Amino acid sequence: MIEQSLLLIKPNATKKNHIGEILAIVEQNGLTIKKLKSFYFDLPLVSKFYAEHKGKEFYDRLTTFMMSGMIVAALVEKEDAVPFLRDLVGDTYPEKRKPNTLRFLFADTITENAVHASDTHDHALHEIALIFPDNQSD
Repeated sequence: MIEQSLLLIKPNATKKNHIGEILAIVEQNGLTIKKLKSFYFDLPLVSKFYAEHKGKEFYDRLTTFMMSGMIVAALVEKEDAVPFLRDLVGDTYPEKRKPNTLRFLFADTITENAVHASDTHDHALHEIALIFPDNQSD
């Protein structure tokens, strides 16, 4: 089934000018970019976006990092987009990353891992609504 997912290009990747490379890889792998947006997380939005992680030991480090620079958000579409994009993004943990995944190619650390992708269909709907509140899904 055709579905939408959300990709965020994180501050470490935007600061290193990897936006074009990352988006090119996304398109070369058959995902259609429906919307693009650059923005900066503020505390209210980042708190909503990462609410499920509140209270975890990495929460403050993650939210501080995500507010540290520009984010590029891409609303993407493809057959089974959520699991497909998650595979393309790669694992959070460096030792588990497969070659040629976005995190293998562009991540700096476990937190500064270049990109975020929605991990479930429900999370994709929630995250897209937060980042693209005017989105009208078919």
